Amino acid sequence: NNFTDVSFKPDNPGALPVFLLVDRGGCYFTNKAWNAQNAGVAAILVTHETDDLITMDMPEHDPNATYLQNLTLSSVFITHSLGVSLKKKIYEKPNPILVTLDWTEALPHPDERVEYEFWTNTNDECGLKCDNQLNFVKTFKKVAQHLNKMGHAIHTPHYIFWYCPEEYTSSDKCKSQCINHGRYCAPDPEEVLVRVYWEEVVVQNLIQACFYKVANESGKPWLWWDYVTDFSTRCQMKEHKYDQECAHEVIKSFGVDTKKIDECVGDTTADTENAVLKAEQHAQV
Repeated sequence: NNFTDVSFKPDNPGALPVFLLVDRGGCYFTNKAWNAQNAGVAAILVTHETDDLITMDMPEHDPNATYLQNLTLSSVFITHSLGVSLKKKIYEKPNPILVTLDWTEALPHPDERVEYEFWTNTNDECGLKCDNQLNFVKTFKKVAQHLNKMGHAIHTPHYIFWYCPEEYTSSDKCKSQCINHGRYCAPDPEEVLVRVYWEEVVVQNLIQACFYKVANESGKPWLWWDYVTDFSTRCQMKEHKYDQECAHEVIKSFGVDTKKIDECVGDTTADTENAVLKAEQHAQV
């Protein structure tokens, strides 16, 4: 619904803001939010359609979607149960329902330091998703590093790893997408990657996770932002430099001990667990 036939804009400056409650449906959240913003609402609440975990995806690439740069509406994705409760209240009471958006979880902890997690990926050939993610890292880098150095915020990067079911560990697909005998995988669901890079994505994700671990232990977690941006520039898949040799060169340029990184990475061909990757899998549950 693009709300061309209705307006939620307040009749006078003192009127209460209007929150729009909508079902998730089939269109992308950005479309919903843009239509709601044009209709004059103050915020949009998108209700999940089932009781399972909340997930979302990035819109398909559209060169004409210039509206994304002008999208400023407060948007919230809420659980199915909360959406049902709100609808029930609305149906029961003809009078307006008071709803407050509470962002206290995003406020600094008692130590006055914000702690946040950033889920990312080293893949640089997955289209718009990868491009947008990398652009965000490059744009946010200086801000993140300044906040970190000043003690106002600290981030923890995370990487999504899957595993190969035991009965399929000997299959060609598991062998090409996984390390440590199928324990840690980074499958390419759209199969847009050159086959040789499937396994390397897992390794490079691990190297970045280990780089953060070593840099953080040395008291310089902000170096992670430098490494990620430099690696993305110097070690690209399209230039056939997306490998451990290139990664080592970038690591050395920041004065970080490559031996510590290698110890953290371990033997990716061994039939053993990796502590860092195991922790990453637990973090995503």
